[in-house]
Amino acid sequence: MSCVRVFTMTCPVLLQQYQQQVDGSHNVLSFSSADDPAIGHEYEVFLSFSGTDIRKSITDCLYHSLIDAGVRAFRDNEELHVGEEIGPKLMKSIKQSKIGIPIFSVVYASSKWCLMEVAEMVKSMKEREQLIMPLFLDVTPDEVQHQTGSYAKAFSLHEERFGQEKVQAWRDALKKVVKLKGLELDKVANG
Repeated sequence: MSCVRVFTMTCPVLLQQYQQQVDGSHNVLSFSSADDPAIGHEYEVFLSFSGTDIRKSITDCLYHSLIDAGVRAFRDNEELHVGEEIGPKLMKSIKQSKIGIPIFSVVYASSKWCLMEVAEMVKSMKEREQLIMPLFLDVTPDEVQHQTGSYAKAFSLHEERFGQEKVQAWRDALKKVVKLKGLELDKVANG
């Protein structure tokens, strides 16, 4: 899938909403200071993904396309610094973003960090009306929602390691995100 095709199919909504905010014509993404004055919006977009193959392909393409379009985007290897504690920075960055984009892939659920990120996005969606735009790469929304295939295996391992209560919160977050309008990148690539 070409970088241009990914950008043109994934970013128009983001760019339209961003432009509306900049123009002041319709503040779809504006939040009142009464929401939480301690939390500003350092980023327009937070990208959540797992896997070096995805990092070097679609995520890299999407990140640079957003940056080139003037959209402030968070990607962990660009924004986290050596010696910085990962967890608090990730959660703060999600809270300081207007849009969360989880890129669900075959390996997404194997990462506890990704699951914590998507759970935080859902929390931010409820508390601060953050938008979530899920992308699906090599998995279907049904696989993510019902946690079959690689997701079933990953969740089984997580339950052994982290306990059923924490894992259930992650499962619930995935189910909520899958109900949102997203984009299946395999369908985009094939026409």
